Amino acid sequence: MDLTPELSSLPPELIITFSKVKLFLCDVDGVLTDASVFIGEENVGERKRFNIQDGLGLVLLKKSGIPVGWISARFSPATISRAKELSIDFLEQGKEGKLAAVNRLVEKLGIDYSEILFMGDDVVDLQVMKTVGLPVAVANARQDILASAKYVTKASGGHGAVRETCDLLLKAKGLWDSAVKAYFI
Repeated sequence: MDLTPELSSLPPELIITFSKVKLFLCDVDGVLTDASVFIGEENVGERKRFNIQDGLGLVLLKKSGIPVGWISARFSPATISRAKELSIDFLEQGKEGKLAAVNRLVEKLGIDYSEILFMGDDVVDLQVMKTVGLPVAVANARQDILASAKYVTKASGGHGAVRETCDLLLKAKGLWDSAVKAYFI
């Protein structure tokens, strides 16, 4: 079931904020996944379940010229694998803090914080949420994150929240039709 609201149902100022986004960033665990981590024997390693529709949404963003980055407080080979599979532009894991990673990207890309969308779900995301122009919380985020968000998804983390946000972003920027055109015969 598609939970993405119609763009027209959003407040006009939120649509304008979406339309100004030049960089899509998100947390991994709890946003791209349902926050579950499956730990196996040493030779199996950590496993995560990623939503395939979220992945296509990120691909659509990239094909539309919107860079995508993931910032996680945890190092995970499973995250690296999925990021490589989707050709994610920026991946930061387990370093000195999420805001420091965002600061580096702002400097590298020459963009303003107001042009960044960041999706989060828990307190480790709070500093970034309070800094970027479009903080987005997944439906099942912690209360502090929900309170800091300009948009709260209808879907929970790992269950289409990223795709919902990607679709809204593409529609607000007028890129939806060209983004999905390649999938029609």
